[in-house]
Amino acid sequence: MINQNVDKSVLLDNKIEDGFYLLKFHNEEDHTIEILRDVDKSFLQLHFCIKNSAALKFNGGHYVLDLPENKSFLLYNPEQDLPINLEMKAGAKVISLLISIEKFHAFFTQEAGLIHFLSGENKSKKCYRDKELNPNEMMVLNQIFHYGLHSSLEKLYSRGKVYELISLYFHKSDNEGIQNCPFLEDEANVEKIQKAKQILIESMTEPPTLTELANQINLPLQHLKDGFKHIYGETVFAYLVNYKMEYARKLLTTRKYNISEVSFEVGYSTSSHFIAAFKKKFGATPKRYMSSL
Repeated sequence: MINQNVDKSVLLDNKIEDGFYLLKFHNEEDHTIEILRDVDKSFLQLHFCIKNSAALKFNGGHYVLDLPENKSFLLYNPEQDLPINLEMKAGAKVISLLISIEKFHAFFTQEAGLIHFLSGENKSKKCYRDKELNPNEMMVLNQIFHYGLHSSLEKLYSRGKVYELISLYFHKSDNEGIQNCPFLEDEANVEKIQKAKQILIESMTEPPTLTELANQINLPLQHLKDGFKHIYGETVFAYLVNYKMEYARKLLTTRKYNISEVSFEVGYSTSSHFIAAFKKKFGATPKRYMSSL
């Protein structure tokens, strides 16, 4: 079921084959909109944000997962339905895949051993993953979103591309596949890790120490470290530095601030340290980056 008030923002809700659906959303309004769709607990969900930002709401909005540009979520909970409640910022573009767990396991029958949560003892466990999209995945997602073929070929083209996307998404070395972390099976722990991320963002100019952060979210320090890296793919402070640099890049892009102002805004006491960190992240100094705009 799609909320009828936002039908024009739902570009596609297409059945690829039995147990496999492709959804494309584009908010063409100048304000935030909300999209609703029923999804039962037999489906695994993959959500990809390819422009601007969105958020997924659960439990009546009490639990929110931010979905920024170039990020993805994998969600599966065999214990309860997870209807899509998607809040999209103006201009946001999101692609979602809904795959029945039977269909999903059929994709990987021969490779189940390489993807940990597909193994027998984990089949009925929850799975959650927050992943940054790589350039190859983004390219395929944009091809899916902006296909230029005749409408009669749309379904065939989309089917091929979503299979390519799934292949890229799960293409990992033997020790990098999705791991079913017992600690993260508890939704309360996932919420605490999400809260830790939010605290970092809100206090990025004067961030707490790891011990202080662990105390604020009421988790043991090692659980904070392990859980954060499992969900976000990097250490707590690596995530913070990357967030600062991306935030700084966006500020520079507006051309409203000079380098010293941006440096102060993201918490650097000296411009030289900020310039070094920015160059390490983007391969160019802030001044050169601004010149290239």
